[in-house]
Amino acid sequence: MNLQQLRYVVATAEHRTMTDAARSLYIAQPALSRAIRDLERELGMTLFARSGRGVVVTAQGRRVVKLAREALDAVREIESLSTHGHTSEAELRIASTPSLESGLAGRLLPAYTAEHPGVRVHIVRCDGRDGVVNAIRDHRADLGLTDLPVPPDLVSHPLERQEIVLISPPGVDLPDPVPVRRLNGMRLVLPSPGSARRKEFDALFAKHGVAPVVVNHVDERGNWLSAISGTASMLWYRGTADQAARAGLVVRTLDPSVRRVIALVHARRRLPAIAQEFLSVAEGGSAA
Repeated sequence: MNLQQLRYVVATAEHRTMTDAARSLYIAQPALSRAIRDLERELGMTLFARSGRGVVVTAQGRRVVKLAREALDAVREIESLSTHGHTSEAELRIASTPSLESGLAGRLLPAYTAEHPGVRVHIVRCDGRDGVVNAIRDHRADLGLTDLPVPPDLVSHPLERQEIVLISPPGVDLPDPVPVRRLNGMRLVLPSPGSARRKEFDALFAKHGVAPVVVNHVDERGNWLSAISGTASMLWYRGTADQAARAGLVVRTLDPSVRRVIALVHARRRLPAIAQEFLSVAEGGSAA
């Protein structure tokens, strides 16, 4: 058993498919599958069981994944002792929702990697704020990028206030800006009932006395724009405007405007030096 195998196990557990895990590790999928099989033979247990197109972690596998994450965390902590010199490659793991990932990759990562070229940054994709919170709690990520609020067991570092906009298919007859009262009876794609973001939207609707018609539910999995079709619109972040425009959709502001605070979050513990340095770069370049 070696650290590389432990990284393979953790990546497979995070992505739930061998293909996606191999892509995140920059290796071929057959090589990952062989490495997992070799480790299972060495341990004498099955870590992953096939389920449809993906895999699920077995009961024994969950224990191994937990210990593997703890071991990798310990290794990263040891590596961080010398990360100011970056004599060996260290890895920084950042959890993010797909809608915020473009801003992370487009603004924060280039600024950070320019100053710290010896650090490999791995983005852990999560479905919504709850996914980011769980990634931090489960030690799958050192930092998380999400909107606020987050539970009190996490520390938040606000970076900016991002506007919520209405994204619609072309041909929908609406003014710009769109009065929030016009959402009454509008066909909308919304987050799943019970999710944190859905509760916030429901509170917004109640505040303005509007009742949209929900035509579909979608949570962040990277292809959420495909849910906008026919005459159905969606409320999402201003930071996705370019992506929406490339997809042929129309972005309009709301009146009055609705904004969410975007922050980097982490657990209440001492951060590795590379994570502290990322926070410094992000806060130094953030704009309200």
